[in-house]
Amino acid sequence: MNLVEESKPAVSPRDQSGFVEAVDVKTAARFLGVSPSLVYAYVERKQIPHFRIMGRSIRFSIADLERWRQKFFVNGGINK
Repeated sequence: MNLVEESKPAVSPRDQSGFVEAVDVKTAARFLGVSPSLVYAYVERKQIPHFRIMGRSIRFSIADLERWRQKFFVNGGINK
C-alpha cells in the first residue's frame, strides 16, 4: 500500500484578512534555524525584531524575520 503525504501550504506572512501573521518563539526559532533559547537571548538584547502581546507573549512577523535574516547573508561561493 502506497501512502502519499499531503504537503502543507506554504506559510504566508499575511492571513486572509490582510493582517500580518504573528508567530511564537518556537516557530521563529525553526524559521531561523536556531534554538528557542537563542531567540529569547536575541529578544532580551533587543537584537531581533519582535513585539509583545498583552505585555508578556513574544511574537514575530515572518516578513520582519526574513529581512533581519538577510542582513547576515554571506555569499561564500566562487564567481565563475
